[in-house]
Amino acid sequence: MRSPYPQINCDVLIIGGGSAGAMAAIRAKELDPRQTVVVLEKGDAKYSGCIARGMDALNIVAVPGVATPELYVESNRLACEGIMDEPVNFRMAQRSWALMQKLVSWGVCFPVDEKGNYDILQVHPKGRFCVTMKEPELKTILAKKMVDLGARVVNRSMALELFTDGNRVCGALAMNVRTGELFILHAKSVILAAGGTARFGLPNNGYLYGVYDFPGNTGDGYCLAYRAGAELSGFEYTLVYYIVKDINAPLLYITLTRGCHLVNAFDERRDKDHPSIRTMFLEHLDEKGPMRIKLKHLPEETIREIESLLFTTERPSCERFYKGRGIDFRTGEIELWPTEVFLCGGHGLTGVRVNEAAETSVQGLYAAGDTSLVARGHLSGAFVFGEIAAESATEFAAGGGRTDPDPQQIKAFEDKRRGRLSQTSGAVSIEEFEYKVRRLINDYIRPPKNEYKLNRALWWMDRFRQELCELVRIGDAHDLFKAYEVENIIECATLSAVASLERKESRWLPWHYRSDFPQTNNQDWLKHIVLTQGETPGDVRVTHKDIIRMQKGN
Repeated sequence: MRSPYPQINCDVLIIGGGSAGAMAAIRAKELDPRQTVVVLEKGDAKYSGCIARGMDALNIVAVPGVATPELYVESNRLACEGIMDEPVNFRMAQRSWALMQKLVSWGVCFPVDEKGNYDILQVHPKGRFCVTMKEPELKTILAKKMVDLGARVVNRSMALELFTDGNRVCGALAMNVRTGELFILHAKSVILAAGGTARFGLPNNGYLYGVYDFPGNTGDGYCLAYRAGAELSGFEYTLVYYIVKDINAPLLYITLTRGCHLVNAFDERRDKDHPSIRTMFLEHLDEKGPMRIKLKHLPEETIREIESLLFTTERPSCERFYKGRGIDFRTGEIELWPTEVFLCGGHGLTGVRVNEAAETSVQGLYAAGDTSLVARGHLSGAFVFGEIAAESATEFAAGGGRTDPDPQQIKAFEDKRRGRLSQTSGAVSIEEFEYKVRRLINDYIRPPKNEYKLNRALWWMDRFRQELCELVRIGDAHDLFKAYEVENIIECATLSAVASLERKESRWLPWHYRSDFPQTNNQDWLKHIVLTQGETPGDVRVTHKDIIRMQKGN
């Protein structure tokens, strides 16, 4: 196909260079060093994704003699309140121990005691699966590994559309986010690992990028899959975390497991009740917040251990934050508040539907990490299904030749892009527009929900979709890139409102609390709400699908 754009040919294209994408690239090159693997990353793959640097635990590991995959499925089913396809979670747990040992062989640090036992925490309803990690360079280890094995990383580039030939994916159209240059990637198979929708609701501090997860995650993977015809589910699971005020950084399990005191606004102790994000948020809504963490009673050795984990491994920026606030763990306290609302597969139940082989409903298209629906899979799910997706994508690529994208699909995109670039005199900056979109998401999609609010959300998203093409000022390539991100945020908000309207019950309180349907209704709603694209972007088609249970003997 002749094209004015640069072209890249590959066997396996991985969209997203975070934890899942990096692991997928590593596994694909391990399987076949001769195949061409390209990783497309919006930021820089060395420090991108939700695990931009280090990590303090591998959340789900079925350590032999301590826990089993079967127990994990049982435990996670409780956490998901029954809305969980069991085979994918079983397979993730089944491979988790081997995955952890692979990380150990790469030099990733999992501390052991004098008897050689790992430190395993209980953070799930049943069983102990969370293995303590102390690795401040986790992401750089992964990035170096995939580059050393020969994967080609294309940084500062955003995938804009997937090309399809019938029901088969055949590549992608992408843009350099700094120069605006378009280029085409021909691929025999594609893995979506572009994260969830972290930039969704607006944080209380009003800072567009002050979100819990990687702020570059704007639902790109969800929207790429949706427009290509794949099935999505779980968009009514609208997460709000309860963590450190204004920086939205984790701290709870690092401190609770080491003896901190958790108190509410009335100085009532809550750490003895095995608190969770959910229970703390509910207490906050009951006007007993904010919750606070106190560490000053702890030995100096323990406080130093917490500081070491937090400041070198989890989020090094926290050290500057606490210093700026004048907070010393030895004398002060840490205030907790609700975060912005967001959508995520790893921490929640939102994503592209996949089976045990990471296959989506589109041939040659696979998903892993927060983009995929492996319910509450966390980092373990990202790593394991990154590997699984690479195995399936490699096999598919080996069996099929390259197909060219439809020129009409490229022309349609060019026409739309040309229109965007002509918006040089728009009255509203893209930053102002994004602020308003996300403020309205807070108003109408953040729980608690009801029919009126959700219908208003849909009305606003239709309006925003139009105003993005008429009122927003696009002055340069950076504005254009941000416009594509905001378009995806609007699309995700539409999907979330539709799914939330459809599920006429309350479940996963408070994350899908319908004030007009306050009760959980297992008889009618113990099933998936599945979304696919209709004739237009705003035409969301809704179906229901049964929960997939484990077969006897598995």
